[in-house]
Amino acid sequence: MELEADYIVVGAGSAGCAVAARLAEQPGVRVVLLEAGGRATNPWLHIPIGYAKTMYHPKLSWNLKTTGEPELKGRQIDWPRGRVMGGSSAINGLIYIRGQAADYDHWRQLGCIGWSFADVLPHFRAAEDNERGADELHGQGGPLGVSNMRDHNPISAAFIAAAKELGFPENPDFNGHEQEGAGWYQVTARNGLRCSAATAYLKPCPANLQIITDAPARRLILEDGRCAGVVYAQGGVEKTLRARREVVLSGGAIHSPQLLMLSGIGDGAHLQEMGIETRHHLPAIGRNLQDHFQARMVFRANAKVTFNDVANSFWGKIRTGLEFALNRSGPLTFSAGTAGLFARVMPQSATPDVQFHFVPFSAAGPGKGLHDFPGFTMSMCQLRPESRGSITLASPDPTAQAHIQANYLSEKFDRDCIVAGLHLTRRLAATTALSRWIDSEFLPGSQAQGDDAMLDFARSTGITIYHPSGTCRMGEDAQSVVDSRLRLRGVAGLRVADASVMPTVVSGNTNAACIMIGEKCAAMIKADHLAEPAPQRNIAA
Repeated sequence: MELEADYIVVGAGSAGCAVAARLAEQPGVRVVLLEAGGRATNPWLHIPIGYAKTMYHPKLSWNLKTTGEPELKGRQIDWPRGRVMGGSSAINGLIYIRGQAADYDHWRQLGCIGWSFADVLPHFRAAEDNERGADELHGQGGPLGVSNMRDHNPISAAFIAAAKELGFPENPDFNGHEQEGAGWYQVTARNGLRCSAATAYLKPCPANLQIITDAPARRLILEDGRCAGVVYAQGGVEKTLRARREVVLSGGAIHSPQLLMLSGIGDGAHLQEMGIETRHHLPAIGRNLQDHFQARMVFRANAKVTFNDVANSFWGKIRTGLEFALNRSGPLTFSAGTAGLFARVMPQSATPDVQFHFVPFSAAGPGKGLHDFPGFTMSMCQLRPESRGSITLASPDPTAQAHIQANYLSEKFDRDCIVAGLHLTRRLAATTALSRWIDSEFLPGSQAQGDDAMLDFARSTGITIYHPSGTCRMGEDAQSVVDSRLRLRGVAGLRVADASVMPTVVSGNTNAACIMIGEKCAAMIKADHLAEPAPQRNIAA
């Protein structure tokens, strides 16, 4: 079977939904959005705290793993990624963070023309429907719901007070003029329900946008140096979809470079090893992988003030369910961090270099059951890691997982930063504001003392905070994968729009930045095609 469209968008994740919906705003243009996963019918996808049920779901997540990480004692790290409409925005922790203005100004300094903070701010604002209203930095009326935390529980408030006690400013808006300080997170939710990219941009679905689900892309169609379409699988049958204008890859930092390599675009030597014909030698594809690494300290509380106590009680569950059903409030509205802190722990840092996610519950790990005692977690991640990893093919089979080597903590600066952040966690716990709620330190425990012990704890227990990026790096140098207009170097009619194009990972959660990338990609495509004649259509198609 062969279909035809003006634009094909591969991947209905954070960026892909924005690209597809904005392109479909053009009258007379046909857009097709391909998604490997299915429709978002599982109810946990719409309840904020449902990420605990969906991140490792066998059908809703790709459930990827890194290879054995040398600096993490050879451990494989789980990398859940969304395999459903909305992509990872449908299973993430909902926290709305753009990163620092300096992140985008740094992209511009690296040669990414049009990507300074002043350049990207209009696209952030266009996406945003912030319940606080519009101002010079925020938008209202956009597709993406952004709302305040609905539950200001006392132990999260104590964390904010603890940060203030240590001299950090209280920050009412981490996406405002300054990121540094402590405060309540805003989340991608509307009326107490998750607002994924699919919910934001595809409800209702534009009339000239066709969505094809359960349709993983197998390879790109390359003809005379141009991307002419995509081959995808559906119901065990391979189908062909041809593009009259452009194909946009929005598969994310793992699947976008993987699809490129499966199509013969990448490092020729590696492709030869895999038995794949090299159609275009572009060795930077899959390199420059970056991710935020987190270390989580857990504390026993001395009173029943945490979600553990609610979730481990029959009547607590009933009350929580009623709170959510009647008022869209209570613990079921929790994100993967109710309160946060952006802080500088390294003397050479001019802006915050670590981020804290405070959650009023504790568990053996993400997606695992809650502890049977009152507990809370302070998760800390490094914002600008210097370690770099890679994505390579493990097999020419498109259904096989790619080889992921994150190389966490391979650079000394990263190790020093994580240790300094863990020491700050203990100082927060020792404040008057927070210590009054603490019975004892559960992880790593008081026996872990000194830099070496804290580094060993991070190596033994640290994990991803789910922000892989950088594997199709944007730039104007010969080593970049895409140029500043997100066009793949050396192949016409093909762009990449997702976290993979980030030259350096932003200082914070990546979902908002990915949506902005989608918005900006669509705007650039519209501008580039504005003066072009309408493409010729195949009447039979």
